[in-house]
This record gives sequence, C-alpha cells and structure tokens, in this order.
Amino acid sequence: MKLHLARNAWSNLLGAVVPALVMLGTVPLVVRGLGEAGYGVYALVTAIVGYFAVMDINLTAGSVKYIAQHRANGDQDRIAETVTFGLAMYAGIGLAGGLGIYFSAATLVETVFAVPPALHHEATSTLQLAALAFLCGQLQIYLNSVPQSLLRYDISGRLEMVFGTLLPLATVGVLALGHGLFEVILLRVIASSLHGLLLWRAMLRLLPGWRWRWPAGGARAALLRFSGWSCLARFAALSYAHADKLVIGALVGVAGLAYFAVAATLANRVLGLGFRLSAVLFPATSALAARGELARLAALYLKATRYVTYLNGAILVLVAVFAYPLLGYWMSAAFARHGATILALMACSQFVDSLTSLPSLVNDGMGHPRVSGLFAVARALSGLGAVTVGVAGWGIDGAAWGHLAASLVFSTAFLAYVHGRTVPTSLRRLLIRGYLPGLAGIVLVAVAASVARTLLDNSLNASLGAFLATLAATACLMVLYGALFALERDDRERAWLRLKTCCQLAWARAG
Repeated sequence: MKLHLARNAWSNLLGAVVPALVMLGTVPLVVRGLGEAGYGVYALVTAIVGYFAVMDINLTAGSVKYIAQHRANGDQDRIAETVTFGLAMYAGIGLAGGLGIYFSAATLVETVFAVPPALHHEATSTLQLAALAFLCGQLQIYLNSVPQSLLRYDISGRLEMVFGTLLPLATVGVLALGHGLFEVILLRVIASSLHGLLLWRAMLRLLPGWRWRWPAGGARAALLRFSGWSCLARFAALSYAHADKLVIGALVGVAGLAYFAVAATLANRVLGLGFRLSAVLFPATSALAARGELARLAALYLKATRYVTYLNGAILVLVAVFAYPLLGYWMSAAFARHGATILALMACSQFVDSLTSLPSLVNDGMGHPRVSGLFAVARALSGLGAVTVGVAGWGIDGAAWGHLAASLVFSTAFLAYVHGRTVPTSLRRLLIRGYLPGLAGIVLVAVAASVARTLLDNSLNASLGAFLATLAATACLMVLYGALFALERDDRERAWLRLKTCCQLAWARAG
C-alpha cells in the first residue's frame, strides 16, 4: 500500500506556509487600517466565533479515520455512509452555532467584554455577520477533511494556499478603499463559501460513485463514539486557544489584547507549520492499523518525529532568540516593547506542545481517542487557570507564562503515558531516535545565536542589514547541522544524489 507520505506532507505544509507568510506580511497593514482598538475588536470577534466552534463534535476526526480504514478495505458503501452523516451533522452544527452567535452578539459586546462604547454598534453588527461565516466555515471544515482522509492533501493544500493567500491580500485592499471591520468579515464569508463549493466539486471527483446514503445505527454509533472522545480534545484545544484572548479582553481591554494577539499569532502560525507535516500520519496510521502493519507504523513515526522536532526546534530558535527585533521591524517599536517577551514565551510553549502532535495522531489513529481527549481536557482546565492567574497578576506577559507552564507539565505527562501503551514504540526509543539527533544541535545553535543576539541594539538602532545577516547566519547553521546530523543516512544519501543530478542537468543545459 503506497501512502506517499512525503508528497502529502509537503502539500499540506505548502497549504499553510504561503498563507502564513502573506498573513504575517499583511498584519501590520491590517492593524493600521483598523487601528489598535479596532484590531483588538477583530481579535475578540474571531475568538468568540472560535469559542462557538466547541459545538463541533469533531466528526472530522472520526470521518478521516473511518474513510481511510474503509478505503484500505475497499468498502465504498461505508465511505458513502460516513460522508453523508458528516455533512448532515456539520450543517446542523453550523446552523445552531450561527443562530447562537447572532442572538447573543449584543449582550457579549455590551456587557461581557471591555469594548469601547464608540465601537459597540460596529462590533455587534460584525459579530452578527460572523454568524454566517460560522455556518459556511463548518461545512468547509468537513469538506476539507474528505480529500485528506483519502491522502489527497495536494487538493486540500492547494485550495488552502489559494484562499489563504488571496483573503489577507483582499482584506488589505478592502481597508485601503476605506471600508472597515464589517466588510472584512463579509469578505471572509464570501471566501469561505467559494472554498466550500470547490471542495464539494473535488469530493465528487474523488468519489465518483458517491451517493447520499444514511448509515445504519451501528455505523453511526462507531462514528459518534470515536468522535465523542476526539471532541474532548477539540473542545479543550479550541477553548484553550481562545481563552487567553477572552480573559485579556475582560481584564485588560482591547488595546492590550492587540499586543498579545499579534505576538501570539506570529508564534502560533510559525510554530504551527510543523503540524501540517505531521497531520498526514493520522489517516496513514488508520490505514496501517487496519492492515496490521504496526512495525512499519513505528518506523514511520520515529522518522517523522526526528524531522518534525528538528524543524520546530530550528523555528523556535529563530523566533524566540530574535523576538524583539522581529516584532520591531515587522510591526513597530511599541509592539516590540509590549510583545517580545510574549512572542518568545509563546514560541517555547508552542514547541513543547508540538512534541505531543505526532503521538496524539498515532494514538487516535490506533483507535484510542479517549486518552488524548482526557489529557486535553485536563490540560485546558489547568492551563486556563494558569492563564487567568497570570493575567490577573502580571498582565499580558502573565498569560504567556501561564501557557508555558501548562505546556511543560501536561506534554511531559502525555508523552510518558502513551508510549508503549497506545503508541507502538517505547519512550526510550523516542528520546534516542526521535529527539536526541536534532535537539542536541538545536541547543548548540541556540547558544551561539543568543550570543550574537546580544550584539544587536535592543533599541533597534542597529541596522536592518546587521539583523538580517545574524538571522541568516543562524538559519544557515540550522540547515548545515540538519543536513549532516538530523537527516538519516539513507535520506541524506538520496538527497545528495538528487542534488547532484539536478546540478548536472543544470550544467548540461547551460553548456
């Protein structure tokens, strides 16, 4: 059975990398277009909509698992039943959540959060429009999972890249024309609708014999049982991801929220890219487990861990060590002063969290979502408490410290529990073959980068050229160490052979 994991992983990564770069490049323009308070309201609206997504019972997880499993067994009827049930459920979730957002908008804006009175009307109307975005988004989320379950991340990744690139550019254009927050959300509704229609067309092409077919009680029960436990993890992740913004919005205000949201968004987007490489292991695990190929699965898991951990570690060094100049040159000196510590701490927290991504995917693909669900809920509850205490005592910096503390405690506990139980390899093998080859070099490069960083003037009086040269030198060290030590021998020899072949072809054409 050919999984084409490398191709799918890179397709999925590109679907995130290009939009992330465009988004990061356009954030300063969006902040200037909306103003700091307006951008804080925008962050608050997206956080509220994100919180309503806890209604999602995460049927996408169950669908991906069972579609991949049924495909491995050649059962087309069960695939049709799974897709039909998923579409019906997400349409209902989108409708119920959209109505909830619409009718609670005024109360949330005027009585719950610290929104300036001058922005009440715009914030309320924008949040009511976001109710439609929620409905469209839920259908888009499910349709996006269908090609992924069939290991066609090239399709989902391509569409994500196109819409993820065009949407922030169009947002800047809308603001440049003098429009405001309402029109920005309207643009998201239109983009989500078009994205969903194209995914629908792709699904019909991938499943040419698909027809509406309602599943029997046993099939529905299996989907709901798996998704119910996975829902705990999703509920916890969504709640925790947006809780800090809601707490800051209530205790500090939208101006402080803007500083936190920009720094946290940068850390989340950049460190979240590694998960795009990891995500393909979930349907692959489901297919391999269905065929009993556990030895092959363990080998794939250890290799993926080795590479993804090194990639995330390298990104962590670049973001955390150079947090102050990155924010200063990207946004402004004010954002650098208020957000540099947050960016460094959130990057560390995201890296620690990333260590649980691959084992969670394998754990769920093996059919044990109960484990990841319970751990996620415990982490979210404890983390929310830590973030609230942090904000109350130390403001927006305290929120970042709370995130990091929760990440360290629960990531360590999760890794220790699942290996040898629900993940088919030992923790010792993970540490030796997955973490050690990459992290040893990461530490050395981080020390060297920190020393170089001290030579840069924190007041941003140092030249942009000096900063970029130091950043580039650090990145080159990362690439060099990765090529020599992080890559496994077979992969290194294959990459070297491919590079030589490309150089020879280029030389021949030039001659």
